[in-house]
Amino acid sequence: MAIRTIREIGDPVLNKISKEVKEVTPRIQDLIDDMFETMYEANGVGLAAPQVGILKRIVVIDTTGEDPILLINPRIVETSGEQTGNEGCLSVPGKTGIVTRPNYVKVVAQDEELNEFEIEGEELLARALCHEIEHLDGHLYVEKVEGELMDVELLDDED
Repeated sequence: MAIRTIREIGDPVLNKISKEVKEVTPRIQDLIDDMFETMYEANGVGLAAPQVGILKRIVVIDTTGEDPILLINPRIVETSGEQTGNEGCLSVPGKTGIVTRPNYVKVVAQDEELNEFEIEGEELLARALCHEIEHLDGHLYVEKVEGELMDVELLDDED
């Protein structure tokens, strides 16, 4: 496994649409392992393959530090409710912004054997699912920020 370089805002790969995964090859398995390692090393709660420069529809999420989730070819099939809160991104380091997202999300995805499954999430998990799946379509959360992006350091000083 290896830590991969996280692409940052301004890198054109972050604005491209990712391709469907049709087969989990050894290279794809290495990518998945590296994505988890990279996410944990960066203290993130989610990472999409485009963030490490690979245009494949793969997302890893772990909102608790104890429950890693792998989503291959994920798609949102249901949403409800609303939540508004601070959001950040490993590809937009040092910044945060207020974003409104659904409070509940249902996603259909595939596992490492490409078996289809459903996952449901509320609150932080719902936010992470929406955020990461948007990366697969070339979108960053900054497109949805209400108001201005803020420096993370300024928020830390307020506590």
